[in-house]
Amino acid sequence: MTMTADAPIEVSAEDRLRADLYNYLGLILARPADQMLLDQTAGLSGDDTDLGRAIAALARVAKVSKPKSVESEFNALFIGLGRGELLPYASYYLTGFLNEKPLAALRRDMAARAITRAQNVYEPEDNIASLMEMMGGMIVGRFGEPASLDAQKTFFNKHIGPWATHFYSDLEAAKNSVLYASVGAVGKAFMEIEKEGFRMSAG
Repeated sequence: MTMTADAPIEVSAEDRLRADLYNYLGLILARPADQMLLDQTAGLSGDDTDLGRAIAALARVAKVSKPKSVESEFNALFIGLGRGELLPYASYYLTGFLNEKPLAALRRDMAARAITRAQNVYEPEDNIASLMEMMGGMIVGRFGEPASLDAQKTFFNKHIGPWATHFYSDLEAAKNSVLYASVGAVGKAFMEIEKEGFRMSAG
């Protein structure tokens, strides 16, 4: 008797675009955007949807942004003296404290999926940049097989959905936000689309 392996999950063009946007948000929220990322961002184009308009606005701001001012903005928002204006962590948004149960739950799920933290990263894994990167990686199979829609939905609903839209709204409204206000608008619109897409998916 011969055993047949399950057919690999095909990643659709639409899912690759979703993964690209997750990865982009992960990249721009992980560290201050350099000239190359600003140039790439300036080249983005949108359409007449909420997300498309937010992307077009972000491209316009990126076109006139300089790496030095973006670095100052990033530091004021996320690093600061003692702490930045925002604390971009699931634990903080869901419990009011850092390194709480949401982080422990995420670490368990990461271990189950063989997702490991990069060696040069010292921040708690439940920061928004890491979660965006994990979601992008799961969609296209960077951690093994591409995750099924159900697996994506479970991960999103547990670790991203309950707080990311709130974070992106705060980022959009933060007093130190200029470029990152537009990043917040893109993130917020994208999270709403994802939330609705998962809500409508069966299972």
